[in-house]
Amino acid sequence: MRQAGVLDVGCHSALLTVVRRRPGTVLEPVFSRKVRLRLHETLDRKGRLDKVGMKSVERAVAEAVAADSRPRGPEVFAFATSVIRDAPNRDEIIARVARTTGTRLRMLTGEEEARLAYVAARQWAGPMAGQLLVLDIGGGTVEIASGTGEQPRVVHSLPLGARRITRDLLPGGTVPSRRCLAEILQHLRRSLEAVPGLPQAELGGRVLASSKTFEQLARLAAAQSRTPRTKRRLTLSQVHTAVSLLADATPSHRAKLPGISRHRAEQSLAGALIAQALMETCGAKSVEICPWSTREGLLLEHLGVAPTPVGSPRLVG
Repeated sequence: MRQAGVLDVGCHSALLTVVRRRPGTVLEPVFSRKVRLRLHETLDRKGRLDKVGMKSVERAVAEAVAADSRPRGPEVFAFATSVIRDAPNRDEIIARVARTTGTRLRMLTGEEEARLAYVAARQWAGPMAGQLLVLDIGGGTVEIASGTGEQPRVVHSLPLGARRITRDLLPGGTVPSRRCLAEILQHLRRSLEAVPGLPQAELGGRVLASSKTFEQLARLAAAQSRTPRTKRRLTLSQVHTAVSLLADATPSHRAKLPGISRHRAEQSLAGALIAQALMETCGAKSVEICPWSTREGLLLEHLGVAPTPVGSPRLVG
């Protein structure tokens, strides 16, 4: 029985996930350990992690790896997302983590993250799924992928993530006026419209949204409508409502809203604005919430459930 392990180090956590494949199943959990991080609080204006941030990454990686006490587990593919990938001092971060923990973090390009998110969404959607458009809002980047086969036909990665937009356009996570809100939304739309060949939602196709941002917006919308079953789908009109609600609230108040986690409250408004701009420019009136993304794509490819293109990263074990 094959097993695969991934250590995903992002802005808000280091998450070690080990799964196995049984006949008739795709991913069966074996072990999971999450260590919380708050790396966005340790970034300077240039996106560098300070000493506190680097130390917290070292601690989180060490704790996550040490928590798995199984004597013969699989080798773990450890990778860092855009908060470290895009940091000017990323080489120092990688070297320090490797030296103190024995784990070397690897980097995936934004386009590779988009491809893997599509691979995961394709498997989650099932064998009968046809045309797929996959949207993923991260902290530093937005990933977009589309296609009809096991691998996407088009992938894009854009520097429009929720943490980045908060830092650059919504300091403190608040907006001074409705006019400013409209200007930010227009900036996002124009940035997306400038992308050559931006995929569009197609008649008869499915649009899957795979990110914490979309999940939290769906939970917020479900709570507002008092129909919990709708938390697996999010409409554009619900996103409009969420933008207004989040814009009128401080980050501390947003953290008390259903579905909005405390550690993502500050960037939740930016995330909602990005979701609105994405859905509008891609012509999506609604999205299905997909719980699988880049991490699951890596696991699926290692287990042989999804084929891996030549040159793509593989887990070894």
